[in-house]
Amino acid sequence: MLEIKDLVKIYDGNVQALKGVSFSVPKGQFLAVIGLSGSGKSTLLRCINRLIEPTSGKIIWHGEDITAASDDELRTIRRRIGMVFQHFNLVLRSNVITNVLSGRLGYVNPLMSLINRFPKKDIEDALIRLDRVGIKDKAYHRADELSGGQQQRVGIARAMIQDPEMILADEPVASLDPVLAHSIMQYLEKLNKEEGVTVLCSLHFLDIVHRYADRVIALNDGIVVFDGLPTEIDDTKFKEIYGKEAERVG
Repeated sequence: MLEIKDLVKIYDGNVQALKGVSFSVPKGQFLAVIGLSGSGKSTLLRCINRLIEPTSGKIIWHGEDITAASDDELRTIRRRIGMVFQHFNLVLRSNVITNVLSGRLGYVNPLMSLINRFPKKDIEDALIRLDRVGIKDKAYHRADELSGGQQQRVGIARAMIQDPEMILADEPVASLDPVLAHSIMQYLEKLNKEEGVTVLCSLHFLDIVHRYADRVIALNDGIVVFDGLPTEIDDTKFKEIYGKEAERVG
């Protein structure tokens, strides 16, 4: 169980991105987080694993307060939380398998990781993960030789190799065309349904939300304005989330 309790994030210049956000996520749920750009979606996801430090509030996971964790405790916590980024966050000059193996950095000797020396088992596992996302044949290609959709698959394989209990996907398909978007979402869905991984995924498109999410949290100006099933987002709710001038498509 993940519990978000009265989470506040204020950036420099008194910009308040989150204004007392509270909700809980049961283990194994696929939760979509929606809202306009600037509504607080990315800030929320990045606060959960403290890539961004919350200003106040609590994040409780399996009874452990992530917001109060020491650096050593946080490293252990992050081993169990995979992260998938909108812009892939790969080392483009490195080959694909090295990018995937970076997901094991929390488990290996830091000195060995600096020279890209990983246990044989980890290398074998990386190849298995790449096979699962359909690009094992690209393992020893440079990441910058891959298409956007292939790079995002590398990002998912990197998250998978952590053997995570939870994945935070920060607009993972925003820069992809619809066909590629669905292929990426299907990998996340497979992890969720077959391996029981909890997924929190920020998304823009309601058709994707309806297809993959069990539940939706909507943010507007840092406040939760909707928490329910995707099918409950009617025209009235849609305008509450996206503004009165917004027009629903599909």
